Amino acid sequence: MHYELSHLRALEAEAIHIMREVGAEFERPVLLFSGGKDSVVMLHLAVKAFFPAKLPFPIMHVDTGHNFDEVIATRDELVARHGVRLVVASVQEDIDAGRVVETIPSRNPMQTFTLLRAIRENKFDAAFGGARRDEEKARAKERVYSFRDEFGQWDPKMQRPELWSLYNGRIHPGEHMRIFPLSNWTELDIWHYIRREQIEIPSIYFAHEREVVERDGMLLSVGNEIKPQGDEQAVTKMVRFRTVGDRTQTGCVESEA
Repeated sequence: MHYELSHLRALEAEAIHIMREVGAEFERPVLLFSGGKDSVVMLHLAVKAFFPAKLPFPIMHVDTGHNFDEVIATRDELVARHGVRLVVASVQEDIDAGRVVETIPSRNPMQTFTLLRAIRENKFDAAFGGARRDEEKARAKERVYSFRDEFGQWDPKMQRPELWSLYNGRIHPGEHMRIFPLSNWTELDIWHYIRREQIEIPSIYFAHEREVVERDGMLLSVGNEIKPQGDEQAVTKMVRFRTVGDRTQTGCVESEA
């Protein structure tokens, strides 16, 4: 009998294979979780990969302190539902301790320090990330197992061969791997998989009324970090978000979808 997997089933099988390999090869893996659609899909795949056992590694959220409330609510609900351990690495704690200095409204650049600190302190040797090769040029260069040196640096010339889906996870103390199970997925694949699996995602991905201000051609959500400036006026519109990030720089679009 001829049996062939559908496109989505093949991507799912590949991701589950990668996650099981990491579970077998590494001592202290962690799944990086932002609460966005890609990391929610990654958590869904991880739960499938190790079912009926519980997830054998924690998930970690690098919390900038500028998250949307809906994203945090979804994170906490999924953590409770699946019974996974949540590690929160706080950018605000690093600011308060003087380890990083806040010089611009967005805290995205500061996440790197907090991430590396949390990896070092928890002695994680592999970190699952939700990056996809279709997103931008740098990510298109990443292998599935992406080596990081003892300083957390990525060197494209140090990439390892991945012939026949064989992955080399050897590292020295202090080094770690970033693992990208969704490397070969596209954004459309993510949405199709969410629909097929009926995966819960933050409500801000769907149309809702929100108070916004237009700035530099973007609609930004009005809140503690974003307030009208100069001639700007806050207005209520029907909007949705295509991606999830800091409130300070994540714009929404007018939509009724």
